[in-house]
Amino acid sequence: MSAPQLRPQPPGPAGELRGLRRFLTERPPRQERCELCGVAVADNSHRHLVDTEKRALACACVPCSLLFERPGAAGGRFRAVPDRYLADPDHRLDDSAWEVLQIPVGVAFFFRNAALNRLVALYPSPAGATESELDPSAWQTVLGGSRLAALLEPDVEALLLRRVEGRAECYLVPIDICYELVGRMRLLWQGFDGGAEARTDLEAFFAHVGGRAQVVQGADRS
Repeated sequence: MSAPQLRPQPPGPAGELRGLRRFLTERPPRQERCELCGVAVADNSHRHLVDTEKRALACACVPCSLLFERPGAAGGRFRAVPDRYLADPDHRLDDSAWEVLQIPVGVAFFFRNAALNRLVALYPSPAGATESELDPSAWQTVLGGSRLAALLEPDVEALLLRRVEGRAECYLVPIDICYELVGRMRLLWQGFDGGAEARTDLEAFFAHVGGRAQVVQGADRS
């Protein structure tokens, strides 16, 4: 799933963000609907599917999303985005590890594109999701041996990283919230460094992720 393909098709209120864009251009916002059956869905509680052919996210009602939780459903075209958040406090990344990844900002996410059989590295920017060229050896050195990398589901989950004060937090998260973050930063970004409002929103976003994340089995909770 590459950023240039995803950007023209924002994924809805939990993506890059169709909901936020409508909020800015329409009064009142248009009711979101399941993109499979057409039923109205709640803005903040519906699920998403990855359309592996279009390389895009699609809004889905709960019944439709459940149909695609089974591997291979519909020939594998649609895959339901899981709702799990995981953390591994044993796997710590320092500044030197971040330099290996060559990410120019303090937040990035990584997911495996099953069709291309490669890792995709993206980071938020005022223009949207920006892809970073990632050497496979860099991925393997920094993240490949972690518990979270071993659990990562292709296309539908991502490793979300944030660099803070010489260390990096790493979470396994649903792919749609990564595009939600991209949309939020694009909407709020001001000036060279993003501005106070964007930084405050980023803090709140990661506080939410950290609050939801469960520690993977075998990790030290101390």
